[in-house]
Amino acid sequence: MDILDTILDAVGQTPLLRLQKMASGLSCAVIAKLEMLNPGGSIKDRIALTMIQAAEKTGDLKPGGTIVEPTSGNTGAGLAIAAAIRGYRCIFTMPDKMSQEKISLLRAYGAEVVIAPTAVPPESPESYYRVADRLAEEIPGAFQPNQYFNQANPRAHYDTTGPEIWSQTEGTITHLVAGVGTGGTITGTGRYLKERKPGVIVVGADPEGSVFSGSHARPYLVEGVGEDFWPGTFDPSVVDRWITVSDRNSFVTARRAAREEGLLVGGSCGTALWAALEAARDLGQDDVLVVILPDTGRSYLSKIYNDSWMLEHGFTERPGTSARIGEVLSEKSRIERAIPALVAVPAHERVGNAIDSLQSYGISQIPVAKGHSPQDLAEIVGSINERSLLDRVFRDREAIHREVVEVMDPPLPVVQASSGVDEMFADLSRGAEAIVVVDGSRPIGVLTRADLLEFLAHQSG
Repeated sequence: MDILDTILDAVGQTPLLRLQKMASGLSCAVIAKLEMLNPGGSIKDRIALTMIQAAEKTGDLKPGGTIVEPTSGNTGAGLAIAAAIRGYRCIFTMPDKMSQEKISLLRAYGAEVVIAPTAVPPESPESYYRVADRLAEEIPGAFQPNQYFNQANPRAHYDTTGPEIWSQTEGTITHLVAGVGTGGTITGTGRYLKERKPGVIVVGADPEGSVFSGSHARPYLVEGVGEDFWPGTFDPSVVDRWITVSDRNSFVTARRAAREEGLLVGGSCGTALWAALEAARDLGQDDVLVVILPDTGRSYLSKIYNDSWMLEHGFTERPGTSARIGEVLSEKSRIERAIPALVAVPAHERVGNAIDSLQSYGISQIPVAKGHSPQDLAEIVGSINERSLLDRVFRDREAIHREVVEVMDPPLPVVQASSGVDEMFADLSRGAEAIVVVDGSRPIGVLTRADLLEFLAHQSG
């Protein structure tokens, strides 16, 4: 019977998936290695098991011992699963930028979690690396796998991930794309593939702020990829090309994978996917690009799959704010079909007649032009609105009989229909009663605060 003895027997042998929608329009095949299908939800299950087995053989990890490890969460999950089966205690240190789901997951397996600040140098006593070192020294029988310097890390990928990809693609792979954290995945997998086929190009996907592709480290939000130091498990000579990816591109691409390919993946997968799609632009129909997707998105539901979190960090726009002003005008015309998009009053019209026009259309301001239907912006010479007219007529009742040109205010601000609504909002925020919308130099409508508010309300709904 085909029955596993423990869940550890399910680690590895993850499938390949040809990306359809995300890679549409590209000449080459873009294929994803689905590492989120490991029991712990990430590629780190592979190294966790290998590091524990190696430590057991050398006697560094004895029965009843304690595993202490700094982790972004995924390695911890793999270690915690193996520890639960083999009877070890686990203590993990994590940077405070990690999702609450990752912390809760580790605790669900019985592990203890210690949170350390992210924005400190790796050599700081407060960093999650140094906190783990201190705990490993203080606790009797403690063992620190140290995925950043443990050569069992890249060896796990040399022994499993690389051979799987080679076999699954029948040796046709031409390009490998992977994120770089500890460097174990890209080092072990890339090294194996290059030995079998020296022409394989290895592309490293790296966050903006990581030292691998940048001159110095700085904070970034994507988790589990990139570093602020050079791990001993990483062989930079394996990487032929670097592609640097922003937090925004990482997160937006991860969300695309869920909605277009049905793949709920983490932010580091978004980093790798964005780099893969960039690399694939220059490839031909004979090329086969494999991108390693390291983990599941279930640990990021409160972050990159949370619209409020994405909005708060500026990775997505508020509903409607990406719209063009022309869209607002079209929506207004659809709702208020009885009112022309552009109503103007001639400069030599009597003020009383202009007031009648305001009331008949139910509007509070109107451009003043040389004629009723201005065809060029140069024909608009001013504006009138209810507030200033009331003040003028209340103080001087004879003003009702004067020409509009004698009582008009300056022209309304002008914006192009192709401009974003943020430009309209800026004008209205500075005190303008309304704006004139133009297409080139031709006036095509007038919009007010109420029109913008109505449009945004419908967009949000």
